[in-house]
Amino acid sequence: MEIASSVSQTPWWVWPLGLFVFTFVLGIVAVLGGVGGGVLYVPIVSGFFPFHLDFVRATGLLVALSTALAAGPGLLRRNLASLRLAMPMALIASPASIVGALIGLALPTNVVQTLLGITIIGIVFILLSARKSDFPSVPKPDKLSTALGIMGVYREESLGKDIEWHVHRTPLALLLFVIIGVMAGMFGLGAGWANVPVLNLLMGAPLKISVASSVFLLSITDTSAAWIFINKGAVLPVMVVPSIIGVMLGSRIGVKILAMAKPKAIKWMVIGVLFLSGARALLKGLGIWT
Repeated sequence: MEIASSVSQTPWWVWPLGLFVFTFVLGIVAVLGGVGGGVLYVPIVSGFFPFHLDFVRATGLLVALSTALAAGPGLLRRNLASLRLAMPMALIASPASIVGALIGLALPTNVVQTLLGITIIGIVFILLSARKSDFPSVPKPDKLSTALGIMGVYREESLGKDIEWHVHRTPLALLLFVIIGVMAGMFGLGAGWANVPVLNLLMGAPLKISVASSVFLLSITDTSAAWIFINKGAVLPVMVVPSIIGVMLGSRIGVKILAMAKPKAIKWMVIGVLFLSGARALLKGLGIWT
């Protein structure tokens, strides 16, 4: 009651201004930490801002979508994002994200909040244990990837030579992208934290191809889920506008200071913030810390 009273007495413009400042910092940290903005936005805003979880998830999808759309054309021009790699995964993940969004809107808020907390803490352990490989060994491409033509060549500027790549374990990856799509739609998270390990470690795509294709993949998957939230009227311009402007400006600053920063220190800070936000979401969902 005390919290509700303090919120109702706060001028309305404080919250969009607070979102702008927060997302500006988020844009910088997300670039330096190597994670998408959506995975940080949803647990932090749902835990510490007085907005309903449905509005937060919808805005989180649009934040992740805007950053992916901004980066996508440049990655395609540099031949880093592979359409042949991303499109089959996107065709699987997109309908799954629609199903996830519908499930998330149908479930009680406290259940979604609890599942969100568990998911975020799970992501923390994935970030702690994941070991990325620049050029994974793929002894032989599988039959499905060969049939779909998932292979390519890109210019590795750091080595000064062209890198030829192909992938394996495609059927298992497609199955995992069903799960990733459902989770992205249900929780409003950009799914880069899951896309990159599957493309890089499981399928064997080079790290740069995996990261770039993941960004392109996000722009398709998040669009599908975002339409469900828009159709349900779960999009608040007073949240979306300052959030997208803030994260876009912050990302530009983050790219400029990336060369001077210490990525490992930033990554540990991101993991700490994620764990705190996940614990907050879990306890809030269970009614322990409201």
